[in-house]
Amino acid sequence: MAFAFEKLLVYQKSIDFADQICHQMEQFPRGYGFLVDQLNRASLSIAANIAEGNGRFTKPDRRNFFGIARGSVQECVPLLELARRRSLLNDEMHIALKDQLEEIARMLSGLINGLENRET
Repeated sequence: MAFAFEKLLVYQKSIDFADQICHQMEQFPRGYGFLVDQLNRASLSIAANIAEGNGRFTKPDRRNFFGIARGSVQECVPLLELARRRSLLNDEMHIALKDQLEEIARMLSGLINGLENRET
């Protein structure tokens, strides 16, 4: 039996993003552990907060966790930019990852706005 959040496209995309970040971070040279750790944590936080928010019973609780997930999306942006500037990510990969973040952010905004239109 699947959990309800596992059916959400935004959750699936956020897990795919976190997996892709993990793969990219394996390629980073020694000395960038701080960046690897922060990117891994921020990317996984997106999916984790979607899951946790979906398990909450009240709209304010759900909105809070979905908002934290959206904040984690925003947190990934400067981390990816630093990785690009340090030539740890090429421009093509940077753009692809950032595009995924933009899509996830839009979907999270829709999820948050949709809470207002739903019955309890």
